[in-house]
Amino acid sequence: MIRLEAATVMLQWAVGGLGFLWFTTRRGQVGPGYGMLLRITYALFAVIAVVLGFRYGVVAVREASGIAVAIAALVLVRNTNPRLDLIAPILGIPGIVAAGLAASTDLSVADSVVSLARVLVGTAFLGAVSDAMLLGHWYLVQPGMPRKLLNEMTTAVLWIWPFEVLVLLAPTGMISVLNGTIDDGWDGVLGWFWLASAIVTGVLAFVTRAALKERSYSAVMAATGLMYLAILTAFCTDIVARALLAG
Repeated sequence: MIRLEAATVMLQWAVGGLGFLWFTTRRGQVGPGYGMLLRITYALFAVIAVVLGFRYGVVAVREASGIAVAIAALVLVRNTNPRLDLIAPILGIPGIVAAGLAASTDLSVADSVVSLARVLVGTAFLGAVSDAMLLGHWYLVQPGMPRKLLNEMTTAVLWIWPFEVLVLLAPTGMISVLNGTIDDGWDGVLGWFWLASAIVTGVLAFVTRAALKERSYSAVMAATGLMYLAILTAFCTDIVARALLAG
């Protein structure tokens, strides 16, 4: 089983988003404003993570890591060297690992491994989906960007998505909710809602990739709209499962 803590979710979101910021900026084809927007946004998320951590239960390494992530993102807010975008997410990794281990409600090695895997994969999953939507919006500001950048982000979502589903199914996982071993409190409705969210997230990513094959500029906007929906279903996939398994 795994505890769900808001501080951990916010730090995951910040670290994952900053990690995929580097994934996009590494080619040097995105305007500096995009990096500034994401660094400020995710620095704020890291600050919120730290505040929530100190308010609802301190995990020392997680909170220290969150502070480091926020400082690095703000110090580098005007950065134009793509390599430096790796600093903030790297500083966040110890906090994510500590949060994953602290979230385990069982002292067994297996439970700790599953808990850590869920937090690590969830970090990449939430970051990839969020940045795909934000990057799609950036085409309004910089319409001349190569479409391959958004294609790469969508592909990243498609690669991470099955791992996200698998780690949430791993015992004790969502299979126990779906077969009734774990009571979701809603006669199984939340379990099936999770399954639908997981499936729809994958479908939306596939449809987004298909939409980007169209040559018209409107295809990029359609893809962005689809990723808006994918953010909702992705968060339901991750957060609903972890809330149910926190029992």
